Amino acid sequence: MSTDGESTADPALCASYLKALADPVRLQIVRALQASPMSVSDLVVLLELEMANVSHHLRVLYHADIVTTEREGKFIYYAVNKEFLKSRSVAKSLDFGCCKIDLRD
Repeated sequence: MSTDGESTADPALCASYLKALADPVRLQIVRALQASPMSVSDLVVLLELEMANVSHHLRVLYHADIVTTEREGKFIYYAVNKEFLKSRSVAKSLDFGCCKIDLRD
């Protein structure tokens, strides 16, 4: 993690982003969503976790505004909030304005 020195960043907002990412499962979810949007079912299979567990972590990320949702028929797809992604085809970092988090393979 590195700070970018932006003095206008809201410390409370930045702390809420960092708190939401302060769990290994949530970091795995964000890394998985960097490539493409996924449903809860997709993430359950990929991460080999219980659906309730994945849903809980997605809810935390959603309320922190780190992920967004889009309904497609009866499925809801989660994606990393585009505001935080670097402008690359596959972003490897999240830029919250107050800090940047590099997510590497």
